Amino acid sequence: MRNEPLGTLGSTLVPSALAARLEAHGDSQRAFRSARRAFIDGARIDMGSLAASLGVDRTSLFRWVGNRDQLLSEILWSLAVPTLDAAGRAAAPSGAARIVDVLDHFTADLIRAPYFRAFLTREPTRALRLLTTTDSDVQRRFVAVMTAVIATEQDAGAFDPAPLSAEELARLLVRVSESFTYADLISGETPDPERARTTFEYILRP
Repeated sequence: MRNEPLGTLGSTLVPSALAARLEAHGDSQRAFRSARRAFIDGARIDMGSLAASLGVDRTSLFRWVGNRDQLLSEILWSLAVPTLDAAGRAAAPSGAARIVDVLDHFTADLIRAPYFRAFLTREPTRALRLLTTTDSDVQRRFVAVMTAVIATEQDAGAFDPAPLSAEELARLLVRVSESFTYADLISGETPDPERARTTFEYILRP
């Protein structure tokens, strides 16, 4: 699994209804691409405006991409995929160092991504709900990816998460990542990727 793209792995491990529609329907893909471009440009995704720009009614749009939360969640994950893939490629080859590197690269990239910070500033309550709750496809996929990363190192004898299971440790590390990524919304502090890495290293130290 070390050579498998991590973002793609997350989509495979935790599929969504919208992801299935995107694979099967050209109209869904067209609407999704339009919304994703607008999001990257820093615009607020408005379902009425999106439907009008596509020349369809809201009913058709909802049939294609689901509700606004489903659409935003899938957009957010689609942007996380290349970030996680890059994190996996840049990480150390094995052991705790690999786990730290994946978390470090991913967390730092989110903290520094302008379109992501714009979304957090524009819709903080919705952002936290879509990104950090247990019902969130984004969080469930992130946890699934980190569980797989930890389990791979455990199976190879390069890391032992005991006394926690791989999934329990993954959930803890994801929560730590979230606490730094969304520090400005949670505690009013400035997100600090260097402190985040130090914390990951502390938790995973031998």
